[in-house]
Amino acid sequence: MPTGRDTPRQRYRNQVRNEIKQAALAQMGTGGAGALSLNAIARTLGMTGPALYKYFGSRDDLLTELIRDAYDDAAAAVRRAARATAAGSPRERLHALAAAYREWAVKAPHLYQLLAGTPSPTYQAPAETVENARAVLGPFLTVLAHGQCWPAAEGLRAELERWLSRTPAAAAWVHDYAPEADAATALAGTIIVWARLHGIVSLEVQGQFDGMGHRAATLLAVEVESIADSMQLSGSQPPA
Repeated sequence: MPTGRDTPRQRYRNQVRNEIKQAALAQMGTGGAGALSLNAIARTLGMTGPALYKYFGSRDDLLTELIRDAYDDAAAAVRRAARATAAGSPRERLHALAAAYREWAVKAPHLYQLLAGTPSPTYQAPAETVENARAVLGPFLTVLAHGQCWPAAEGLRAELERWLSRTPAAAAWVHDYAPEADAATALAGTIIVWARLHGIVSLEVQGQFDGMGHRAATLLAVEVESIADSMQLSGSQPPA
């Protein structure tokens, strides 16, 4: 007899939960996270509000699951780029990872904004979503483990070294992706890349580059190359 996830009842429940999430994503695609309404989703699916609450206890519960899914989707895009360029130089791989994340965000701006912004003024993402976010950053640690810290980043590296020493879970995460590296250097490089990547992607998704005469992908390549130079990563910039 089927049990657990294999029961018809559980399969039906999973199907309905997925339909609710798809309806929520469609809603956010037109109105952003602020437009998310469980009652509106229920009407779209021909359900009553109380029936929908059997699947998600609150709007925040639904948002949390969508955020987890978005991180997982972004992480998958980054992992695919990591696998495709595994034989390349660290510099080439860094460009590929950054480009893959940008392409994911541009194709799914409503998902990107779930991760980069605040879905609602009262929403607080639970601590467990940190693990989903770290899965996106992990491949960057692997590549930046090949780099060196440069003088301007030493202050950041020192802060991160102290943080890692008192945060075992974070130290274990860095070690999983960069076991032979100086952990603080790899993490400092990753945070710098992440900050610059988000700066460019956020502006692009908001349409702030429209009419400025350049492609966001070109600007991103310049920023990545600058970091690769600073960290003395081997290899050359891939052709545009």
